[in-house]
Amino acid sequence: MSRRPSRPVRAAVTAVAATALLTVPGCSGGDGTPAAPGVSDAAASAAAEPARTSSAGALTEAGARAALLTEADLGDAWRQAENADRWRDELLDGKVDVESSGTGERKTADCQELLDGLRSEGGLLGKVSGPSALAGFQRHGSRLLHRVAAYDRDALDDSMARLRTLPDICDRFTTTGGSGDRRTVEVTEASLPGAGDARQGLRVTVRGKDDDGPATLTVDVAAVRVGSDAFTVTAGGSGGNEKDAVERGVRRGTERLKDVLAGRTPSARDTG
Repeated sequence: MSRRPSRPVRAAVTAVAATALLTVPGCSGGDGTPAAPGVSDAAASAAAEPARTSSAGALTEAGARAALLTEADLGDAWRQAENADRWRDELLDGKVDVESSGTGERKTADCQELLDGLRSEGGLLGKVSGPSALAGFQRHGSRLLHRVAAYDRDALDDSMARLRTLPDICDRFTTTGGSGDRRTVEVTEASLPGAGDARQGLRVTVRGKDDDGPATLTVDVAAVRVGSDAFTVTAGGSGGNEKDAVERGVRRGTERLKDVLAGRTPSARDTG
């Protein structure tokens, strides 16, 4: 099947997801636990600044949390949300229909893995090898997920390479939901800002039905590698076109992760 023309990334953002919509996991908050009696002022002060606990070049749990996007980074009325790890969208919950899609073994496996990654906390880049953190945001009918994590470098390179093949391999296919209803899924490549050491953008469009009738879910996905660490921004919803939010997330997410890995405390700012 020929490759569909690349389209600009619309914003999952997570990630990650992203949504009338998206399967975007929730925000890992900072450690606000007060210092125990007898702990020195210096130790209490250090605990209050988790971003500074990241050793230069090594991602820690505190550093992963500090690298997460904030409302100020996204602007445009995005608001941080609770329990984003529980977000699910029924249109993403289905099995690749081999007969209707005319899929081969590789297409079935890769396209199913894409859907599973969009709707689960596991994400799109495979198993993490170290610290990780999640943040979820909402705006109107859309959701955005930002996921930061440490990975095995070889496995991460393999995951990034696999994402680059999905527009050709998956292109267009059909899924069957739990109630037997069928959805059409399209996967196209999306452009991203030149950030990080490697990057890949996708747009996933699912057309099917919900309780109100015909429905379309559009999810923009960005995966960015910085050294052996990476993050995803996944965003979307029934309205689609969250390209600008994903692009902001890529730019600011890269800056924040680089700051953390350099031992600096990221500063939130409105890039809108």
